[in-house]
Amino acid sequence: MIKVKQLQSWKASVSDTLYIINFWATWCKPCVEEIPDLVKLSKNYSDPKIKIILVSNDFKKHIQSHLIPFVKANHIGSNVVFMDEPNPNDWIELIDPNWSGAIPATLFIKGNIGFSEFHEGVLTYQELEAILKKTRQ
Repeated sequence: MIKVKQLQSWKASVSDTLYIINFWATWCKPCVEEIPDLVKLSKNYSDPKIKIILVSNDFKKHIQSHLIPFVKANHIGSNVVFMDEPNPNDWIELIDPNWSGAIPATLFIKGNIGFSEFHEGVLTYQELEAILKKTRQ
C-alpha cells in the first residue's frame, strides 16, 4: 500500500532510475488489456535502473478477493501496489494537472535528466518502449 507521500517521492526523484508508474484497476478492461505489455516491457528491460510500478486503484475491500488473485493468476512480476488514499481527487493533480482521472494512465519519470511524461489511456508495447528509449539518449 502506498500513500501520496510515495508518489511525491517518485516525482521528486533526482536519481538515474526511470520510474514507469501505471495507474490501473482489475475492473478496468483497457487496463487489464495493457498489463501484458507492461509485463513484457519489464521482462525485456530487466535493468535495475528501470522500475515499473503498477498502482492499483481497486476498492480497498477488494484487495483480497480481486487484486491479489488477479496478480497471481496473471503472473505479474512487476511491483504492484495499492493506492491507499480515500479520495482520488486528493492526488490526481499531483500526477498531472491535466489528468481527468481516467485509467489506465502512465507516468514516466527520470529525475537526473529532468524527464517527466504523462499519458492518459492505453499505451501499446511499441509506445511504452519508445518512451523508455527517449530516456536513454
